[in-house]
Amino acid sequence: MEWTRSELKIRAKQVLRTSYWKAFLVSLLLAVLSGGVSSCSYNSGGGTSVSFPFTGNNGSWGDVSHSPVFVAVIIGAILLLIFVILISIAFQIFVTAPFEVSVMQYFKQAADEDVNMNYLVYSFQKGRYLVIVKGMLWKNVLNFLWFLLLIIPGIVKAYAYSMVPFILGDNPKIGTKRAVELSKEMTSGQKWKMFVLDLSFLGWYILGALPFGIGILFVLPYDHSTKAELYLVLRRQALYDGLCSRIELNLPEE
Repeated sequence: MEWTRSELKIRAKQVLRTSYWKAFLVSLLLAVLSGGVSSCSYNSGGGTSVSFPFTGNNGSWGDVSHSPVFVAVIIGAILLLIFVILISIAFQIFVTAPFEVSVMQYFKQAADEDVNMNYLVYSFQKGRYLVIVKGMLWKNVLNFLWFLLLIIPGIVKAYAYSMVPFILGDNPKIGTKRAVELSKEMTSGQKWKMFVLDLSFLGWYILGALPFGIGILFVLPYDHSTKAELYLVLRRQALYDGLCSRIELNLPEE
């Protein structure tokens, strides 16, 4: 089943025409939880000098590195950094990753005219949460390991695993390895077209980055909606080719 970028984007625009602001809010929440939205403040005031403890009159550290207090501060800072990193990883695993599945479920259902904000808690419901966390963790670990080897194979595998959030949305209990395997099968022979599809959004993202990057937020719903349309096409093809069944994906019989 062939697909084109223009067809996917036309369908995505049709969905967003009646539900854009809901899609914007959903995309914004995912961006915030993913760390994609951050604010930075800069102090550009002049004429104010800053002094540090343990420095001499000339501002040098002198023998401060031999101070027990200095050593304790350094150790404390390192432990704090490790703690922050561990908390960030845990947040990604237990909050951001399952929320990504919920967001993809929202956009997938919106493509079928089921625009319901309740899908934002889809992954966090009893019987779904832990299996979705496990599935997304396995997918992200595989991605990370491939990127450790080489950048290009890592990018290729990222496309191979990109349908996992949608698959887990269809059937959270499909199994960790099966979700990854099915995603690889769905995207077989499609990765280059998927890469070109992403490139087609590059101009929009560059344009959105000009007004302090805020404009990017308005492009995200368009991007997510298009990816949902892509998944629906690949899913239909997978069903047609016998790669999976409607029962396996928890879909009603036609």
